[in-house]
Amino acid sequence: MAWPFPLGHRARMAVLASGRGTNLQALLEAFPPGNPLGEVVLVLSDNPEAPALERAGRRGVRAEALPWRGRKAFEGEAQALLRAMGVDVVLLAGFMRLLSPGFVEAWYGRLLNIHPSLLPAYPGLHVHRRVLEAGEKETGSTVHFVDQGVDTGPIVLQGRVPILPGDGEAEVEARVLRLEHWLYPRAVRLLLLGLARPPEAFGELRGALYALPPGERALSARTLSALALWGKESLWPEALAASRNPWVRGAWLLAHLLAAPHLPLREELAALPEVGGAALALWERVESPL
Repeated sequence: MAWPFPLGHRARMAVLASGRGTNLQALLEAFPPGNPLGEVVLVLSDNPEAPALERAGRRGVRAEALPWRGRKAFEGEAQALLRAMGVDVVLLAGFMRLLSPGFVEAWYGRLLNIHPSLLPAYPGLHVHRRVLEAGEKETGSTVHFVDQGVDTGPIVLQGRVPILPGDGEAEVEARVLRLEHWLYPRAVRLLLLGLARPPEAFGELRGALYALPPGERALSARTLSALALWGKESLWPEALAASRNPWVRGAWLLAHLLAAPHLPLREELAALPEVGGAALALWERVESPL
C-alpha cells in the first residue's frame, strides 16, 4: 500500500465517540486550529445524548449526531460527512459500535482506536474487572490501527501503569484514563509524522513483520518508518537483521525512545554521527504538542 503520511498538508481529523468524550477532549486540546500537524474538524456520535457532542460544540468543532438505525445507515451517513469535510484521519474514542469490513478497509491505515489494556491481552469489554480478577500487577492502554477484528489491529503505541495493592476498578480505570489522555495524542502525532505504519506499508517485509509478536512488530515498524523518512528504505532488510549501520542503530534507538522516553537512550542517540541530529529532531516533534 502507498503510504500517505506525512501528508504535505495539515491533517483534517474526525473523531467518533459514543459517550463522555474525555479522550476526545484530549485530542481537541492537542490538535486545535492552527496546529501545524492537523486539527479535529468533525465529531460524530451514534448517541444524540453523548457529552462528547457538547465538548466538540464548546470548542467550535462541527458535531453531528447520527442516531443508530443500523450499521449500514450509520456508515453511509458518516462516509458522506467524512468526504464532504475532506477528512484525512478517523479516530475512535469510546465509540461503542463495530464498524463493517467495508468501512474499515476504506480507511485502513488512517483509522485508529484506543483500548484500555495492553493488547493483545484483554480485548473487548469489562477490561479492568478482568485484569483485577487475573491478579495482574500492571495494565495500560494501546493505540492501534483498526482492522476487521475486535481490538486486533497492528499496535501503534502502548503505555503502562501499575496496579497498586488494594486497587479496585475505579482506581484502575482512572489511572488508565489519565494515561490515555497523554498516549492518544502522542500516537496521532506518530501517525501524522509518518512514524507509525501498519505492516502492509512495508511491501515484501509484511510477512516478516507479521511473524513477530505484536509488541516487537510495532517497534520494528517504527524503526522501518524512521528509515523511510530519512530516505533509507534500502536499509530495511538490514534493520530486521543484526546490523551496526549507524542509521539502523539510530532508527532502533529512536523507536525505543518514542515508546518509553529514557534519558540514557536519548544521550546514546545524540552521540551517533549523522543520524543523531535527524533522529532527535523527529523525537522533539513527537514530544512537542505544537
